[in-house]
Amino acid sequence: MGKKNGIFIIKEFLMNIKSKFILKKIFEQIQYNKLLELIRYNRNLQNRLQKGLNDYKEYLKTEIEIIPNSIFCEKFMNIKDNDAFYFHIYFNDSKNEIKFNELFSYKFIRKIKVIIEFEFKLFNRLFKNCHNIQKIKFIKFNRKDITDITGIFRGCINVEEINLSKINTDNITNMSYMFHGCKELKNLDLSNFNTNNVTDMQYMFFNCSSLTNLNISSFNTSNITNMNCMFKNCSSLTDLDLSNFNTNNVVNMAYLFYGCNSLKELDISNFNTNNVTDMKSMFFDCCGLEHLNIYNFNTNKVTNMSYMFSYCRKIKELNISNFNTNNVTDMNSMFYRCSSLTNINLSNFNTNNVTNMNKMFSECRSLNELDLSNFNINNVKDMRYMFNNCSSLIELKIPDLDIGNKIKTSNMFNGCNLLKNYYSFIWKFNAKSFMINILCTIFVIIFVLIIIINAYGFLYN
Repeated sequence: MGKKNGIFIIKEFLMNIKSKFILKKIFEQIQYNKLLELIRYNRNLQNRLQKGLNDYKEYLKTEIEIIPNSIFCEKFMNIKDNDAFYFHIYFNDSKNEIKFNELFSYKFIRKIKVIIEFEFKLFNRLFKNCHNIQKIKFIKFNRKDITDITGIFRGCINVEEINLSKINTDNITNMSYMFHGCKELKNLDLSNFNTNNVTDMQYMFFNCSSLTNLNISSFNTSNITNMNCMFKNCSSLTDLDLSNFNTNNVVNMAYLFYGCNSLKELDISNFNTNNVTDMKSMFFDCCGLEHLNIYNFNTNKVTNMSYMFSYCRKIKELNISNFNTNNVTDMNSMFYRCSSLTNINLSNFNTNNVTNMNKMFSECRSLNELDLSNFNINNVKDMRYMFNNCSSLIELKIPDLDIGNKIKTSNMFNGCNLLKNYYSFIWKFNAKSFMINILCTIFVIIFVLIIIINAYGFLYN
């Protein structure tokens, strides 16, 4: 009777469940328990599951081939003592595994085969500062559980070839410093990379100074927030296709193309800069560029534009009339040594918050006129060398303000010999230093006269 009552209660309970979700969960739990019971008493099924597990572990093993740049290879991988169990090392074509305590002994090595067990997870900085590597090839890498490969090849200063065609990057979130300092690397094909989940690419190709060919056509950058120094000092790149780049979420673009002085063209008309706050040195020393289309740039949130176009020596015109500079505080050396620049419209510039204009137009030797009449320089603290060696500058409009003693203005108009009302500008902006120089000169003259008079008096006495 008790058993029948129990079954009745269970039926009533199931009948009264209104949530299909709860009913589904109960059913899944019952099925799961039945499956466990089935496995427990079925030896054949156990063997099949064990084989499947072993096959999966084999699938997850990483295999890498390394070619050293010397027959005496002292360091080719960063392996910690407590991780040695997960690494299987084979020198040359031998099938005999090298013991961990033999890894750093000097041997004649032409090739190194490395197999890494699936339990090992710290791939970031795996080859960091391994100077003895010439080539690296990933034979197999199916690790979807790895999310961070920060600096994996950082400091491999002699590596000439890295083959990553077999690497799975589906779940990688951090690729910062990945090829940092690989200065002998000439070609890099990353067209197979899935970067859907990557958020950080700062310093990714920093100082890859020999890189002439870079295929990043597959890159999805929609989640990237940091591109700081991403291509900095890629001085051999002549072409860079970024037409697929989505920069909607990027906050930092400082030094992005710094030192890319072999680039002849750069199409970034697709860039969305709505969230960018830092553009410091973004195009610094892009001295091969003759044209730069950044008319679409939204700079509403940018606070730092210092050195932004410094050393862009071939650019003759720069259309930045759409720039919103309301939040910018630093314009130090913004156009420094843009020596071919003949025309620039800054009528839209709001400089209310700018504190530093040091060397802002210094060495802009081709500028004939400059209208800064809209500039507010009330908060500026440093205007030293602002127009230094603007040797072609004839017409300059700048606010007629009493800047008193609060602004540093030394050498502000140094070398502006063609400037109309040159001495008026000198007096207006350099009155303090001018007076100090005069007083110093008078003091020196008086001091010398006193010495001469005393000398004569001593001789006659």
